[in-house]
Parts: sequence; structure tokens; C-alpha cells
Amino acid sequence: MLSIELRKETHKFVILDLALQSLQRDYAAIENLKMRNVYLPIIDKLIKSIQNDYYNQKRMLAKQKVNILSWEKIDEHFSDLTITTPGEDQVFRYLNMAVKTQVEKLLFERLNVE
Repeated sequence: MLSIELRKETHKFVILDLALQSLQRDYAAIENLKMRNVYLPIIDKLIKSIQNDYYNQKRMLAKQKVNILSWEKIDEHFSDLTITTPGEDQVFRYLNMAVKTQVEKLLFERLNVE
């Protein structure tokens, strides 16, 4: 069973992971735009800003023997996160729109935009 603190840290990692995935996917799409020279440095800055925290969070969870197994979309509104901990696997259900909002909030914070 995950402690409340460890669950918060796992959630933080999930948000960082999804933010990185979104930025990397967007980076590929933006490379084809005419104004890519304007947008790509912004995306690069965000990726570099998040990557350090992502790897630190991943290492901390690994020390605690917490591993993310899968992120499975249940339907258009919910997804299940399956993680392994010493002794058991646990599944946490997330509301997709809430996760998207938290990823956006993280990106705005990193851009210093409110």
C-alpha cells in the first residue's frame, strides 16, 4: 500500500511524464510550421525544464521500489494507472480532463504565465 506522501510523489511523476510526452509530440508537429524558429526554442526550454525534475522524480520512486506499469484509457473520461509497489500492484483511476488541466498548469508555471 502506498503512503499518502508516496502517492503524491507518484502523481507528480505522472504529470511530469505526460507533460514531456505532450511536448515531444508537439515538437514533431511544430517542426513543419513556417514559424518553427519562434516556437521550437520555447518548446526546447520547457522540455529541458521538465526533464530534470522528471529524472529526479523517477530516481526517487525507483529507490522506493515504485514502478509505473501502464497507463490505460478506460473510456473518453477515465484512465487507469497501474503501478507496482513492494508486495502488490495498485490501480488508480484518473479523470482525463483533470490530468490535462494539471499538465497545462505545470506548463504555464514553467513559462511563468498565469
